[in-house]
Amino acid sequence: MMQNILFGFIAKYISLTDEEKNALLSLDLFHSVKKGTVLLKEGQKSKESYFILNGCIRTYYIIDGEEKTTAFYTEMEVLTPPSVIRKTPSEYYVSCTEDTILTISNSDMEAEINSKFPKFEIMCRILSEELLAKQRIDFDEFKTSSPEERYLNLLQKRPDLIQRVPQHQLASYLGIKPQSLSRLRARIIEKKN
Repeated sequence: MMQNILFGFIAKYISLTDEEKNALLSLDLFHSVKKGTVLLKEGQKSKESYFILNGCIRTYYIIDGEEKTTAFYTEMEVLTPPSVIRKTPSEYYVSCTEDTILTISNSDMEAEINSKFPKFEIMCRILSEELLAKQRIDFDEFKTSSPEERYLNLLQKRPDLIQRVPQHQLASYLGIKPQSLSRLRARIIEKKN
């Protein structure tokens, strides 16, 4: 059951009583979303955060009519768009690259849960600190690395993405054209042999 995945994830941070579990389940958090669904559009205001139980979502900008993918989020990852925290219109799009099951929570709901159960606030704080640290590392690595290094890094840290994500999205995430990605892969395979 999806709720067990969610509770398992939460258990890494805080322990839940049955009352707290039931309070969470009463919120109608679980959503099944079809591949290709856009969860958030550029310019849209939103209060929603996403936690992926199964599937993959990505964030991207559209620049001169071209999609530029900035991140992929898969199982057990959380995305709270910066615009939600800043209460500003979103600067990018969020969409599902696979059929995805996720929990969608909004800031009002979170405030209510946090006031009833203060320990959720502690968990949210730890989570956001972890995410910030991770994003900072990723971004620094990204700025200082070549597309080939980025690809090798991806192979090492998130090999599943290479199988799961369409080539053109992967290429735009690495900052190269799809045909350069094919060449790069061929080069890496050659080196291995």
